[in-house]
Amino acid sequence: MGESRDSARQACDVTSITDIDLTTGSLRPTPRRQLSPGDRIVVCGGGPAGLTAAYLLAQKGYAVRVVEADEVLGGISRTARYKGYRFDIGGHRFFTKILPVELFWETILGHDLIEVPRLSRILYNGKYFHYPLKAVNAITGLGLWEAGRIILSYVHARISPHPREDNFEQWVSNRFGTRLYKIFFKTYTEKVWGIPCTEIRAEWAAQRIQGLSLARAILSATTLNRRAPSIKTLISKFRYPRLGPGQMWEMCAERIVEMGGVISTGCRVRSFERGNNSITAVEVETAAGVEKIEAEHVISTIPLANLAKSLGSETPFEVIAAANGLTYRDFILVALILDSDNLFPDNWIYVHTPGVLVGRIQNFNNWSADMVPTTGVTCLGMEYFCFEGDGLWNTDDAELIRLATAELTQLKLAPHAKVIDGAVVRMPKAYPIYDGGYSGHVDTIRSHLDTLHNLQTVGRNGMHKYNNQDHSMYTAMLAVENMLGADHDIWSVNTDLEYHEEQRLPDADLKQAAEA
Repeated sequence: MGESRDSARQACDVTSITDIDLTTGSLRPTPRRQLSPGDRIVVCGGGPAGLTAAYLLAQKGYAVRVVEADEVLGGISRTARYKGYRFDIGGHRFFTKILPVELFWETILGHDLIEVPRLSRILYNGKYFHYPLKAVNAITGLGLWEAGRIILSYVHARISPHPREDNFEQWVSNRFGTRLYKIFFKTYTEKVWGIPCTEIRAEWAAQRIQGLSLARAILSATTLNRRAPSIKTLISKFRYPRLGPGQMWEMCAERIVEMGGVISTGCRVRSFERGNNSITAVEVETAAGVEKIEAEHVISTIPLANLAKSLGSETPFEVIAAANGLTYRDFILVALILDSDNLFPDNWIYVHTPGVLVGRIQNFNNWSADMVPTTGVTCLGMEYFCFEGDGLWNTDDAELIRLATAELTQLKLAPHAKVIDGAVVRMPKAYPIYDGGYSGHVDTIRSHLDTLHNLQTVGRNGMHKYNNQDHSMYTAMLAVENMLGADHDIWSVNTDLEYHEEQRLPDADLKQAAEA
Protein backbone atom coordinates (compact mmCIF):
# COMPACT_ATOMS: atom_id res chain seq x y z
CA MET A 1 0.00 0.00 0.00
CA GLY A 2 2.81 2.39 0.89
CA GLU A 3 4.63 1.70 -2.39
CA SER A 4 1.52 2.42 -4.48
CA ARG A 5 0.94 5.70 -2.65
CA ASP A 6 4.55 6.72 -3.22
CA SER A 7 4.16 5.93 -6.91
CA ALA A 8 0.97 7.96 -7.07
CA ARG A 9 2.70 10.89 -5.38
CA GLN A 10 5.55 10.73 -7.91
CA ALA A 11 3.00 10.74 -10.71
CA CYS A 12 1.35 13.83 -9.20
CA ASP A 13 4.69 15.64 -9.26
CA VAL A 14 5.05 15.26 -13.03
CA THR A 15 2.96 17.87 -14.82
CA SER A 16 3.79 17.19 -18.49
CA ILE A 17 6.30 14.85 -20.08
CA THR A 18 7.98 15.13 -23.48
CA ASP A 19 11.00 12.86 -23.23
CA ILE A 20 13.40 11.04 -20.90
CA ASP A 21 16.56 12.54 -19.42
CA LEU A 22 19.27 10.27 -20.83
CA THR A 23 21.64 11.17 -18.02
CA THR A 24 19.41 10.20 -15.12
CA GLY A 25 16.91 7.94 -16.88
CA SER A 26 14.04 9.84 -15.27
CA LEU A 27 11.04 11.46 -16.90
CA ARG A 28 11.68 15.09 -17.79
CA PRO A 29 8.78 17.44 -17.08
CA THR A 30 8.17 20.46 -19.29
CA PRO A 31 6.09 23.50 -18.35
CA ARG A 32 2.46 23.49 -19.46
CA ARG A 33 1.46 26.08 -22.02
CA GLN A 34 0.59 29.45 -20.51
CA LEU A 35 -2.26 31.71 -21.54
CA SER A 36 -1.45 34.45 -24.05
CA PRO A 37 -3.63 37.32 -25.33
CA GLY A 38 -6.00 36.09 -28.01
CA ASP A 39 -5.86 32.44 -26.96
CA ARG A 40 -9.03 30.44 -27.52
CA ILE A 41 -10.17 28.12 -24.76
CA VAL A 42 -12.64 25.24 -25.00
CA VAL A 43 -14.20 23.94 -21.80
CA CYS A 44 -15.69 20.46 -22.27
CA GLY A 45 -18.61 20.03 -19.87
CA GLY A 46 -21.05 22.48 -18.31
CA GLY A 47 -21.13 21.23 -14.71
CA PRO A 48 -19.79 23.05 -11.63
CA ALA A 49 -16.12 22.59 -12.55
CA GLY A 50 -16.49 23.56 -16.20
CA LEU A 51 -18.63 26.62 -15.53
CA THR A 52 -16.36 27.76 -12.71
CA ALA A 53 -13.34 27.65 -15.03
CA ALA A 54 -15.27 29.40 -17.81
CA TYR A 55 -16.46 32.16 -15.48
CA LEU A 56 -12.96 32.94 -14.20
CA LEU A 57 -11.49 32.91 -17.71
CA ALA A 58 -14.27 35.08 -19.17
CA GLN A 59 -13.82 37.47 -16.24
CA LYS A 60 -10.19 37.89 -17.29
CA GLY A 61 -11.21 38.66 -20.87
CA TYR A 62 -10.28 35.40 -22.59
CA ALA A 63 -12.31 33.89 -25.43
CA VAL A 64 -13.91 30.84 -23.81
CA ARG A 65 -16.46 28.42 -25.18
CA VAL A 66 -18.26 25.79 -23.12
CA VAL A 67 -19.60 22.70 -24.88
CA GLU A 68 -22.14 20.59 -22.98
CA ALA A 69 -23.69 17.37 -24.32
CA ASP A 70 -26.92 17.78 -22.36
CA GLU A 71 -29.53 20.47 -22.89
CA VAL A 72 -29.38 21.33 -19.15
CA LEU A 73 -26.38 22.90 -17.43
CA GLY A 74 -25.10 21.95 -14.00
CA GLY A 75 -24.24 18.27 -14.43
CA ILE A 76 -25.38 16.30 -11.40
CA SER A 77 -25.76 19.68 -9.64
CA ARG A 78 -28.59 20.72 -11.96
CA THR A 79 -32.16 21.30 -10.88
CA ALA A 80 -34.73 19.19 -12.74
CA ARG A 81 -38.23 20.62 -13.18
CA TYR A 82 -41.70 19.13 -13.50
CA LYS A 83 -45.00 21.05 -13.38
CA GLY A 84 -43.46 23.78 -11.24
CA TYR A 85 -41.70 21.33 -8.88
CA ARG A 86 -37.92 21.39 -8.62
CA PHE A 87 -35.76 18.34 -7.92
CA ASP A 88 -32.19 18.23 -6.65
CA ILE A 89 -30.30 15.29 -8.19
CA GLY A 90 -28.80 13.77 -5.06
CA GLY A 91 -29.02 16.63 -2.56
CA HIS A 92 -26.31 19.29 -2.75
CA ARG A 93 -25.31 21.08 0.42
CA PHE A 94 -23.46 24.34 -0.14
CA PHE A 95 -20.90 24.00 2.63
CA THR A 96 -17.17 24.47 2.22
CA LYS A 97 -13.97 25.32 4.03
CA ILE A 98 -12.47 26.69 0.80
CA LEU A 99 -12.70 30.51 0.88
CA PRO A 100 -12.49 31.10 -2.90
CA VAL A 101 -15.38 28.70 -3.45
CA GLU A 102 -17.50 30.41 -0.80
CA LEU A 103 -16.76 33.81 -2.35
CA PHE A 104 -17.70 32.44 -5.75
CA TRP A 105 -21.09 31.25 -4.49
CA GLU A 106 -21.77 34.60 -2.85
CA THR A 107 -20.71 36.47 -5.98
CA ILE A 108 -23.09 34.51 -8.20
CA LEU A 109 -26.20 34.25 -5.99
CA GLY A 110 -25.85 36.59 -3.03
CA HIS A 111 -29.14 36.76 -1.08
CA ASP A 112 -30.62 33.83 -3.01
CA LEU A 113 -28.35 31.58 -0.93
CA ILE A 114 -30.56 30.66 2.00
CA GLU A 115 -29.52 29.02 5.27
CA VAL A 116 -31.00 25.57 5.88
CA PRO A 117 -30.97 23.58 9.15
CA ARG A 118 -29.43 20.17 8.58
CA LEU A 119 -31.05 16.93 9.69
CA SER A 120 -30.21 13.58 8.12
CA ARG A 121 -30.88 10.22 9.72
CA ILE A 122 -30.51 6.54 9.01
CA LEU A 123 -33.67 4.44 8.79
CA TYR A 124 -32.98 0.87 9.89
CA ASN A 125 -35.78 -1.61 10.56
CA GLY A 126 -38.29 1.09 11.48
CA LYS A 127 -35.96 3.05 13.79
CA TYR A 128 -34.09 6.28 13.19
CA PHE A 129 -30.41 6.83 13.90
CA HIS A 130 -28.53 10.10 13.66
CA TYR A 131 -26.08 10.53 10.83
CA PRO A 132 -23.22 10.80 11.57
CA LEU A 133 -23.72 8.19 14.27
CA LYS A 134 -24.09 9.40 17.86
CA ALA A 135 -23.24 6.94 20.58
CA VAL A 136 -26.25 7.39 22.89
CA ASN A 137 -28.74 7.39 20.01
CA ALA A 138 -27.21 4.26 18.48
CA ILE A 139 -27.16 2.38 21.78
CA THR A 140 -30.77 3.35 22.58
CA GLY A 141 -32.01 2.39 19.14
CA LEU A 142 -30.20 -0.93 18.93
CA GLY A 143 -30.72 -2.00 22.53
CA LEU A 144 -28.24 -2.78 25.28
CA TRP A 145 -27.52 -6.32 24.09
CA GLU A 146 -26.64 -5.23 20.56
CA ALA A 147 -24.79 -2.19 21.89
CA GLY A 148 -22.65 -4.47 24.05
CA ARG A 149 -21.76 -6.60 21.03
CA ILE A 150 -20.81 -3.45 19.12
CA ILE A 151 -18.52 -2.23 21.92
CA LEU A 152 -16.85 -5.65 22.20
CA SER A 153 -16.38 -5.74 18.44
CA TYR A 154 -14.87 -2.26 18.53
CA VAL A 155 -12.46 -3.21 21.34
CA HIS A 156 -11.41 -6.27 19.36
CA ALA A 157 -10.75 -4.08 16.32
CA ARG A 158 -8.54 -1.79 18.39
CA ILE A 159 -6.60 -4.69 19.88
CA SER A 160 -6.34 -6.72 16.69
CA PRO A 161 -7.02 -4.51 13.66
CA HIS A 162 -6.73 -5.59 10.07
CA PRO A 163 -3.01 -5.25 9.31
CA ARG A 164 -3.84 -3.87 5.85
CA GLU A 165 -6.45 -1.31 4.88
CA ASP A 166 -6.80 -1.98 1.18
CA ASN A 167 -10.59 -2.04 0.97
CA PHE A 168 -13.67 -0.35 2.43
CA GLU A 169 -14.50 -3.24 4.76
CA GLN A 170 -11.06 -3.26 6.38
CA TRP A 171 -10.92 0.54 6.71
CA VAL A 172 -14.36 0.89 8.35
CA SER A 173 -14.02 -2.20 10.56
CA ASN A 174 -10.77 -0.89 11.99
CA ARG A 175 -12.50 2.33 13.07
CA PHE A 176 -15.96 1.11 14.08
CA GLY A 177 -15.59 -2.62 14.65
CA THR A 178 -16.99 -5.38 12.46
CA ARG A 179 -20.41 -5.49 14.13
CA LEU A 180 -21.27 -1.81 13.55
CA TYR A 181 -19.77 -2.02 10.05
CA LYS A 182 -22.20 -4.79 9.12
CA ILE A 183 -25.23 -2.95 10.53
CA PHE A 184 -24.63 0.60 9.31
CA PHE A 185 -22.14 0.41 6.46
CA LYS A 186 -22.06 -2.87 4.54
CA THR A 187 -25.64 -3.25 3.26
CA TYR A 188 -26.13 0.40 2.35
CA THR A 189 -22.73 0.80 0.71
CA GLU A 190 -23.22 -2.29 -1.45
CA LYS A 191 -26.68 -1.03 -2.42
CA VAL A 192 -25.16 2.26 -3.55
CA TRP A 193 -22.18 0.86 -5.44
CA GLY A 194 -23.45 -2.49 -6.66
CA ILE A 195 -20.24 -4.32 -5.75
CA PRO A 196 -18.99 -6.00 -2.53
CA CYS A 197 -17.33 -3.73 0.05
CA THR A 198 -14.19 -5.82 -0.30
CA GLU A 199 -13.90 -4.54 -3.89
CA ILE A 200 -14.25 -0.85 -2.94
CA ARG A 201 -10.93 0.80 -2.28
CA ALA A 202 -10.08 2.18 1.16
CA GLU A 203 -9.36 5.55 -0.47
CA TRP A 204 -13.09 6.08 -0.94
CA ALA A 205 -13.79 5.46 2.75
CA ALA A 206 -10.97 7.78 3.80
CA GLN A 207 -12.33 10.48 1.50
CA ARG A 208 -15.98 10.22 2.55
CA ILE A 209 -15.80 9.25 6.26
CA GLN A 210 -12.60 11.05 7.18
CA GLY A 211 -12.16 12.10 10.78
CA LEU A 212 -14.81 9.77 12.21
CA SER A 213 -14.47 6.74 14.46
CA LEU A 214 -16.55 5.07 17.16
CA ALA A 215 -14.33 6.65 19.79
CA ARG A 216 -15.07 10.12 18.37
CA ALA A 217 -18.78 9.32 18.19
CA ILE A 218 -18.76 8.39 21.88
CA LEU A 219 -16.70 11.48 22.68
CA SER A 220 -19.22 13.68 20.87
CA ALA A 221 -21.92 12.51 23.30
CA THR A 222 -19.94 13.68 26.34
CA THR A 223 -19.12 17.06 27.83
CA LEU A 224 -15.60 16.61 26.47
CA ASN A 225 -17.06 17.34 23.04
CA ARG A 226 -16.39 21.05 23.60
CA ARG A 227 -12.69 20.31 23.33
CA ALA A 228 -12.99 17.79 20.53
CA PRO A 229 -11.74 18.85 17.10
CA SER A 230 -14.45 19.79 14.62
CA ILE A 231 -15.47 17.19 12.08
CA LYS A 232 -16.53 18.35 8.64
CA THR A 233 -19.69 16.24 8.42
CA LEU A 234 -21.01 17.40 11.80
CA ILE A 235 -22.46 20.70 10.62
CA SER A 236 -25.89 21.76 11.86
CA LYS A 237 -26.79 24.01 8.92
CA PHE A 238 -25.72 24.72 5.38
CA ARG A 239 -26.41 27.16 2.57
CA TYR A 240 -28.55 26.32 -0.43
CA PRO A 241 -29.84 28.16 -3.51
CA ARG A 242 -33.46 29.16 -3.01
CA LEU A 243 -34.52 27.45 -6.26
CA GLY A 244 -32.17 24.48 -6.06
CA PRO A 245 -28.51 24.01 -7.06
CA GLY A 246 -29.22 24.52 -10.74
CA GLN A 247 -30.01 28.16 -9.97
CA MET A 248 -26.32 28.68 -9.19
CA TRP A 249 -25.19 27.32 -12.55
CA GLU A 250 -27.94 28.92 -14.61
CA MET A 251 -26.96 32.30 -13.17
CA CYS A 252 -23.26 31.53 -13.63
CA ALA A 253 -23.90 30.71 -17.29
CA GLU A 254 -25.73 34.02 -17.76
CA ARG A 255 -22.74 35.89 -16.32
CA ILE A 256 -20.34 34.03 -18.63
CA VAL A 257 -22.36 35.01 -21.70
CA GLU A 258 -22.61 38.63 -20.48
CA MET A 259 -18.80 38.70 -20.29
CA GLY A 260 -18.46 37.48 -23.87
CA GLY A 261 -18.22 33.72 -23.37
CA VAL A 262 -20.12 31.22 -25.50
CA ILE A 263 -22.07 28.27 -24.08
CA SER A 264 -23.31 25.54 -26.42
CA THR A 265 -25.70 22.89 -25.07
CA GLY A 266 -26.66 19.75 -26.99
CA CYS A 267 -23.03 19.75 -28.12
CA ARG A 268 -21.29 16.40 -27.56
CA VAL A 269 -17.51 15.97 -27.79
CA ARG A 270 -16.61 13.41 -30.46
CA SER A 271 -12.84 13.63 -30.64
CA PHE A 272 -9.76 15.76 -30.10
CA GLU A 273 -7.23 16.69 -32.77
CA ARG A 274 -3.62 16.75 -31.65
CA GLY A 275 -0.26 18.02 -32.78
CA ASN A 276 3.07 18.87 -31.16
CA ASN A 277 2.11 17.41 -27.78
CA SER A 278 -1.03 19.49 -27.54
CA ILE A 279 -4.72 19.59 -28.46
CA THR A 280 -5.30 21.72 -31.55
CA ALA A 281 -9.07 21.35 -31.94
CA VAL A 282 -12.15 19.76 -30.42
CA GLU A 283 -14.64 18.06 -32.74
CA VAL A 284 -18.22 18.19 -31.48
CA GLU A 285 -21.51 16.80 -32.69
CA THR A 286 -24.62 18.99 -32.65
CA ALA A 287 -28.13 18.76 -34.05
CA ALA A 288 -26.88 20.72 -37.06
CA GLY A 289 -23.94 18.39 -37.72
CA VAL A 290 -20.26 18.10 -36.81
CA GLU A 291 -18.24 21.19 -35.89
CA LYS A 292 -14.50 21.57 -35.36
CA ILE A 293 -13.53 24.13 -32.71
CA GLU A 294 -9.89 25.21 -32.78
CA ALA A 295 -8.30 25.94 -29.41
CA GLU A 296 -5.02 26.89 -27.78
CA HIS A 297 -6.20 25.50 -24.43
CA VAL A 298 -8.66 22.80 -23.37
CA ILE A 299 -10.17 22.12 -19.95
CA SER A 300 -12.04 18.81 -19.80
CA THR A 301 -14.65 17.72 -17.27
CA ILE A 302 -16.09 14.89 -19.38
CA PRO A 303 -15.66 11.36 -17.97
CA LEU A 304 -11.97 10.47 -17.90
CA ALA A 305 -12.66 7.23 -19.78
CA ASN A 306 -14.46 9.11 -22.58
CA LEU A 307 -11.64 11.63 -22.82
CA ALA A 308 -8.98 8.94 -23.14
CA LYS A 309 -10.92 7.14 -25.86
CA SER A 310 -11.44 10.38 -27.83
CA LEU A 311 -7.77 11.28 -28.29
CA GLY A 312 -7.30 9.52 -31.63
CA SER A 313 -5.10 6.83 -33.08
CA GLU A 314 -1.97 8.08 -31.32
CA THR A 315 -3.37 6.90 -28.00
CA PRO A 316 -1.49 3.79 -26.78
CA PHE A 317 -3.39 0.54 -26.41
CA GLU A 318 -2.75 0.39 -22.66
CA VAL A 319 -4.43 3.79 -22.21
CA ILE A 320 -7.55 2.62 -24.05
CA ALA A 321 -7.54 -0.56 -21.95
CA ALA A 322 -7.30 1.54 -18.78
CA ALA A 323 -10.19 3.71 -19.96
CA ASN A 324 -12.30 0.62 -20.56
CA GLY A 325 -11.48 -0.51 -17.02
CA LEU A 326 -12.97 2.57 -15.35
CA THR A 327 -16.52 2.02 -14.12
CA TYR A 328 -19.36 4.25 -12.97
CA ARG A 329 -22.51 3.96 -10.90
CA ASP A 330 -25.62 5.47 -12.43
CA PHE A 331 -28.54 7.11 -10.70
CA ILE A 332 -32.33 7.31 -10.92
CA LEU A 333 -34.42 9.87 -9.05
CA VAL A 334 -38.13 9.12 -8.71
CA ALA A 335 -39.89 12.28 -7.55
CA LEU A 336 -43.16 11.54 -5.76
CA ILE A 337 -45.69 14.29 -5.09
CA LEU A 338 -47.93 13.65 -2.07
CA ASP A 339 -51.11 15.38 -0.92
CA SER A 340 -49.80 16.21 2.56
CA ASP A 341 -46.97 18.20 4.10
CA ASN A 342 -44.79 17.97 7.22
CA LEU A 343 -44.21 14.26 6.66
CA PHE A 344 -40.85 14.16 8.46
CA PRO A 345 -38.29 16.82 9.46
CA ASP A 346 -35.22 15.42 7.68
CA ASN A 347 -33.59 16.94 4.62
CA TRP A 348 -32.80 13.38 3.59
CA ILE A 349 -32.92 9.87 5.03
CA TYR A 350 -30.48 7.03 4.39
CA VAL A 351 -32.44 3.80 3.97
CA HIS A 352 -30.55 0.87 5.52
CA THR A 353 -33.66 -1.26 5.95
CA PRO A 354 -33.26 -4.57 4.07
CA GLY A 355 -35.83 -5.57 1.48
CA VAL A 356 -36.17 -2.28 -0.42
CA LEU A 357 -34.16 -0.97 -3.37
CA VAL A 358 -34.37 2.73 -2.51
CA GLY A 359 -31.12 3.98 -1.02
CA ARG A 360 -31.89 7.52 0.06
CA ILE A 361 -34.96 9.74 0.29
CA GLN A 362 -34.89 13.53 -0.14
CA ASN A 363 -37.60 15.79 1.26
CA PHE A 364 -37.36 18.80 -1.02
CA ASN A 365 -39.78 20.83 1.13
CA ASN A 366 -37.09 20.80 3.83
CA TRP A 367 -34.36 22.03 1.48
CA SER A 368 -36.26 25.07 0.26
CA ALA A 369 -39.97 25.82 0.39
CA ASP A 370 -39.63 27.46 -3.02
CA MET A 371 -38.83 24.08 -4.58
CA VAL A 372 -42.52 23.20 -4.17
CA PRO A 373 -45.04 25.42 -6.03
CA THR A 374 -47.97 25.08 -3.64
CA THR A 375 -48.69 24.55 0.05
CA GLY A 376 -50.14 21.40 1.55
CA VAL A 377 -48.09 19.02 -0.61
CA THR A 378 -44.71 17.33 -0.32
CA CYS A 379 -42.21 16.38 -3.00
CA LEU A 380 -39.99 13.44 -2.09
CA GLY A 381 -37.00 12.24 -4.09
CA MET A 382 -36.64 8.45 -3.99
CA GLU A 383 -33.06 7.68 -5.04
CA TYR A 384 -32.05 4.45 -6.75
CA PHE A 385 -28.55 3.38 -7.71
CA CYS A 386 -27.98 1.15 -10.73
CA PHE A 387 -25.86 0.50 -13.80
CA GLU A 388 -26.85 2.06 -17.10
CA GLY A 389 -28.58 -0.60 -19.18
CA ASP A 390 -29.50 -2.91 -16.29
CA GLY A 391 -33.05 -3.95 -15.40
CA LEU A 392 -33.74 -1.00 -13.10
CA TRP A 393 -32.32 1.56 -15.52
CA ASN A 394 -34.47 0.19 -18.36
CA THR A 395 -37.68 0.05 -16.30
CA ASP A 396 -40.25 2.46 -17.70
CA ASP A 397 -41.18 5.58 -15.77
CA ALA A 398 -44.67 4.46 -14.76
CA GLU A 399 -43.34 1.24 -13.25
CA LEU A 400 -40.58 3.12 -11.40
CA ILE A 401 -43.19 5.44 -9.89
CA ARG A 402 -45.21 2.41 -8.78
CA LEU A 403 -42.09 0.82 -7.27
CA ALA A 404 -41.17 4.01 -5.37
CA THR A 405 -44.73 4.40 -4.11
CA ALA A 406 -44.84 0.79 -2.87
CA GLU A 407 -41.48 1.13 -1.09
CA LEU A 408 -42.53 4.41 0.54
CA THR A 409 -45.60 2.59 1.88
CA GLN A 410 -43.47 -0.34 3.07
CA LEU A 411 -41.18 2.04 4.97
CA LYS A 412 -44.20 3.78 6.60
CA LEU A 413 -42.75 7.22 6.00
CA ALA A 414 -46.01 8.79 4.80
CA PRO A 415 -48.83 6.69 6.29
CA HIS A 416 -51.56 9.32 5.93
CA ALA A 417 -50.52 10.76 2.56
CA LYS A 418 -51.39 9.74 -0.99
CA VAL A 419 -49.10 9.90 -4.02
CA ILE A 420 -50.86 12.12 -6.57
CA ASP A 421 -48.14 12.45 -9.23
CA GLY A 422 -44.55 11.56 -10.02
CA ALA A 423 -41.63 12.04 -12.39
CA VAL A 424 -38.38 10.23 -13.18
CA VAL A 425 -34.88 11.59 -13.84
CA ARG A 426 -32.01 9.33 -14.99
CA MET A 427 -28.42 10.45 -14.50
CA PRO A 428 -25.67 8.36 -16.17
CA LYS A 429 -22.14 8.23 -14.77
CA ALA A 430 -23.21 9.92 -11.53
CA TYR A 431 -20.53 8.33 -9.35
CA PRO A 432 -17.03 7.15 -10.36
CA ILE A 433 -16.39 3.75 -8.75
CA TYR A 434 -13.27 3.16 -6.64
CA ASP A 435 -12.88 -0.54 -7.39
CA GLY A 436 -9.72 -2.61 -7.11
CA GLY A 437 -8.25 -1.50 -10.42
CA TYR A 438 -9.32 2.13 -10.65
CA SER A 439 -6.12 3.65 -9.23
CA GLY A 440 -3.85 1.92 -11.73
CA HIS A 441 -6.19 2.79 -14.59
CA VAL A 442 -6.24 6.46 -13.61
CA ASP A 443 -2.44 6.56 -13.30
CA THR A 444 -2.06 5.04 -16.77
CA ILE A 445 -4.41 7.58 -18.33
CA ARG A 446 -2.82 10.47 -16.44
CA SER A 447 0.66 9.53 -17.66
CA HIS A 448 -0.57 9.86 -21.22
CA LEU A 449 -2.54 13.05 -20.64
CA ASP A 450 0.57 14.63 -19.11
CA THR A 451 2.14 14.59 -22.59
CA LEU A 452 -0.49 17.12 -23.74
CA HIS A 453 0.67 20.39 -22.27
CA ASN A 454 -2.40 22.50 -23.07
CA LEU A 455 -4.97 20.08 -21.61
CA GLN A 456 -6.14 19.93 -17.99
CA THR A 457 -8.79 17.63 -16.55
CA VAL A 458 -10.91 18.83 -13.62
CA GLY A 459 -14.08 17.92 -11.73
CA ARG A 460 -15.56 14.66 -10.49
CA ASN A 461 -15.80 12.69 -13.71
CA GLY A 462 -12.95 14.56 -15.34
CA MET A 463 -10.62 13.10 -12.71
CA HIS A 464 -12.60 9.95 -11.88
CA LYS A 465 -12.58 11.18 -8.32
CA TYR A 466 -15.52 11.28 -5.91
CA ASN A 467 -15.27 15.01 -5.27
CA ASN A 468 -17.87 17.14 -3.57
CA GLN A 469 -19.12 20.12 -5.54
CA ASP A 470 -16.74 22.53 -3.78
CA HIS A 471 -13.73 20.33 -4.47
CA SER A 472 -14.71 20.04 -8.14
CA MET A 473 -14.94 23.81 -8.35
CA TYR A 474 -11.58 24.17 -6.63
CA THR A 475 -9.85 21.92 -9.17
CA ALA A 476 -11.16 24.27 -11.87
CA MET A 477 -9.89 27.32 -10.00
CA LEU A 478 -6.43 25.76 -9.69
CA ALA A 479 -6.45 24.82 -13.38
CA VAL A 480 -7.06 28.47 -14.32
CA GLU A 481 -4.23 29.53 -12.00
CA ASN A 482 -1.96 26.97 -13.71
CA MET A 483 -2.79 28.50 -17.09
CA LEU A 484 -1.61 31.82 -15.67
CA GLY A 485 1.74 30.51 -14.45
CA ALA A 486 1.08 28.64 -11.19
CA ASP A 487 2.06 25.01 -10.63
CA HIS A 488 -0.73 23.56 -8.48
CA ASP A 489 -1.09 19.81 -8.08
CA ILE A 490 -4.78 19.55 -8.96
CA TRP A 491 -4.91 15.83 -8.28
CA SER A 492 -4.17 16.31 -4.60
CA VAL A 493 -7.43 18.23 -4.02
CA ASN A 494 -9.76 16.42 -1.58
CA THR A 495 -7.10 14.36 0.11
CA ASP A 496 -7.66 14.14 3.87
CA LEU A 497 -4.64 16.23 4.80
CA GLU A 498 -5.37 18.97 2.31
CA TYR A 499 -9.03 19.29 3.22
CA HIS A 500 -8.35 19.89 6.91
CA GLU A 501 -5.34 22.08 6.34
CA GLU A 502 -5.24 24.28 3.25
CA GLN A 503 -4.11 24.89 -0.27
CA ARG A 504 -5.23 28.48 -0.58
CA LEU A 505 -5.81 30.01 -3.97
CA PRO A 506 -5.24 33.74 -4.42
CA ASP A 507 -8.76 35.15 -4.35
CA ALA A 508 -8.25 38.80 -5.26
CA ASP A 509 -10.31 38.48 -8.43
CA LEU A 510 -13.24 36.88 -6.61
CA LYS A 511 -13.12 39.47 -3.82
CA GLN A 512 -13.15 42.22 -6.42
CA ALA A 513 -16.16 40.64 -8.14
CA ALA A 514 -17.97 40.24 -4.82
CA GLU A 515 -17.41 43.89 -3.93
CA ALA A 516 -18.64 44.94 -7.38
